Amino acid sequence: MQDPNADTEWNDILRKKGILPPKETPKDEEDEEPEILSHQSVVKTYEDMTLEELEEHEDDLNEEDERAIELYRQQRMAEWQATQVKNKFGEVGEISGQDYVQEVTKAGKDLWVILHLYKQGIPLCSLINQHLAGLARKFKDVKFLKSISTTCIPNYPDKNLPTIFVYQDGNIRAQLIGPLVFGGMKLTKDELEWKIAESGAIKTELEENPRKQIQDQLMTSIRTSIPTSRDNDSDDD
Repeated sequence: MQDPNADTEWNDILRKKGILPPKETPKDEEDEEPEILSHQSVVKTYEDMTLEELEEHEDDLNEEDERAIELYRQQRMAEWQATQVKNKFGEVGEISGQDYVQEVTKAGKDLWVILHLYKQGIPLCSLINQHLAGLARKFKDVKFLKSISTTCIPNYPDKNLPTIFVYQDGNIRAQLIGPLVFGGMKLTKDELEWKIAESGAIKTELEENPRKQIQDQLMTSIRTSIPTSRDNDSDDD
């Protein structure tokens, strides 16, 4: 007589028809299944837990679970610390000469600092302050500062304004001095971002210098407006 528990196509048909009872599960498999499901449940669940919830469930975990959760705990802590660093700033701070040492030269190891020297009443300085406010919100891991020029550096000449100094570890890495460097009141936020990115202080997603695009468009416009020699020959005829 054919074994009703055998894995055959005929037995599967008979089970579907209700002629044979469902296949019996060996006792060993029954004993193992809850443990496997429990472990899978823990692995699936701990990723959505907070660190406090993980600690509450530590008594219910086996050694393998504990190793996995400890690695996960370390990963979550590293992510949290990285987020705290990246979100540390986000705005342009105002400083005076007395704040310079603490806020710039002692700002922190590997920290980039952007300092804008400006004066009230100079339109380009006001424009740059507006652009820097947007960049500070975009690059929150960089410290953006501004200071009235003569408050920070006594007798600093107005002809050098606006001025941007880029620091890292208290050392100047780049400097942008005077209105000609910035291109006047047509300066866009993307152009300023590109200029600062060239120093290495920020990681821009811009693929090329926005000023170059404007220059290329201008040159194209000039070329199309200048008559060619062929056009001049036609006029002579």
